[in-house]
Amino acid sequence: MVANPKDLPRHYHTLDEYYSLERAGDARYEYWNGEIVCMSGGTLPHATISGNLYLSIGGQIAGGKCRAFTADMAIKTPMLPPYRYPDLSVVCGQPNIEKISGMTTLTNPILIVEVLSPDSESRDQNEKREAYHALSSLQEYLVVAQNLPHIAHYLRKNDKWLRSDYADMDKVIELPSINCRITLKEVYDGVDLP
Repeated sequence: MVANPKDLPRHYHTLDEYYSLERAGDARYEYWNGEIVCMSGGTLPHATISGNLYLSIGGQIAGGKCRAFTADMAIKTPMLPPYRYPDLSVVCGQPNIEKISGMTTLTNPILIVEVLSPDSESRDQNEKREAYHALSSLQEYLVVAQNLPHIAHYLRKNDKWLRSDYADMDKVIELPSINCRITLKEVYDGVDLP
């Protein structure tokens, strides 16, 4: 008889084990209090949405002082060590880079985007959001659903975070930190939605 994975004892991984795994392969992993979670490989909608966002935002900021990064760029999150892999990040001006156990991390993103997955949805909307919001450089955070048209936009105003939700495909979302605009129609282009 096969055991239910939830009933098996959980192995606590050390940060050293995590760093060894990160350096050993091409996959991306995140460390969650002793649990190592693979961030590589996703659904077609997730990949399409991430690509659409990168093309739209990257195209609008090309040639300026800001630069967009894909999910390959780790973001240092001191509140949730050691770092996270958002689906998209943007830095304006000189990127501040810090090496953590040989891994390159960005410390000054101005915008971070997470496309929700069933396995990471709760963490993206809670622990990751709090860790990202604690970054002094961060001005905007987008949480994008992949199974229905919905984007939660968090915007820092002074020391408070204001949340706006968008579900209308024609609605324009202003991203003032990078002087860009996106619509849900372009974000979800090529995605079959209910």
